[in-house]
Amino acid sequence: MSTKATLASVAALAGVSISTVSKVLNGREDVAEGTRRRVREALSQSGYQQPGQRHSSAASVLIDVAVDSVTTAYYAEVMEGILECAQTQGAEIVLSKTGGTRPSVAERAEKMQASGRRGLLLVTSRWSPAEIREVKRRGIAVVVIDPINPPGRGVTSVGATNWAGGKSATEHLLGLGHSRIAFIGGPQSAECSQDREHGYVAALLERGIQVAEDYILAGGFDPETGRRGLDQLLALQTPPQAIFAASDSIALGVLAEAQTRGVAVPEELSVVGFDGTYISELTSPQLTTVAQPLRDMGCTAVRALLREMDGQRADSARVELATQLLVRSSTARAR
Repeated sequence: MSTKATLASVAALAGVSISTVSKVLNGREDVAEGTRRRVREALSQSGYQQPGQRHSSAASVLIDVAVDSVTTAYYAEVMEGILECAQTQGAEIVLSKTGGTRPSVAERAEKMQASGRRGLLLVTSRWSPAEIREVKRRGIAVVVIDPINPPGRGVTSVGATNWAGGKSATEHLLGLGHSRIAFIGGPQSAECSQDREHGYVAALLERGIQVAEDYILAGGFDPETGRRGLDQLLALQTPPQAIFAASDSIALGVLAEAQTRGVAVPEELSVVGFDGTYISELTSPQLTTVAQPLRDMGCTAVRALLREMDGQRADSARVELATQLLVRSSTARAR
């Protein structure tokens, strides 16, 4: 009986590291062309198949995707990446909500096992490390996208460079001459929001600007948080000149409240969002935002989950994809 090719055997055949083989499989550009060619020859020679391909001749691989909501642009774009990648990998998606009343972890795990679903993808979920451990204990692979709570040791998570993105958003506003910059974040427990806030604070401190506690607010990743946040900030004795919102949805609420109150954006208030969803192009004025590669995050998470389902160890427990500042018309030089 022939031995099934693995990443390790392909790496040995090509004379490279396992991580290099993984980069070639995932289409990463940071591999020299000669090395890439050598890896591809080794893949062909060994007959290696990616996890999703290995099951293509049998029944489709079934993956559970659990989300808190399906009504926001963020989820729509992440799900687009998940569905596109699952299709190319021969996997099928079973979608469910995690918010509100939901079955116990044990019930969900039993249902997954009974229907042959061995992988769980959590998108911005509030699942605790204990709940994730319980699912993994039953032989189900788990990968988390933008976890609200730290997922625990040994759990792969996929996100973006939130700290760097928060810093670049704040530096953009500082570069426009703004010194009174407020931050409206998502849930205080959300790691991604914390990292964006820490990037914001780092940018201010580098310029020698004292961080004002009144300028840092938290809520949810929703427009109502932006509305309430702007209302609270405008009530201060010294209101901010600019606002960095931790999501495009929060920024949408800020823009709506500014319009209601007759505050001109960007003439009187500059606003930056985070996510780079399609709604950032539909606002008036168009929203300056830090774009996350949301579709790539979804696809990367599917690939990581399929590898774990196939018994392969992840190269890293945390995968971060680069963000990009998109400057539009919701920001302008300070008066």
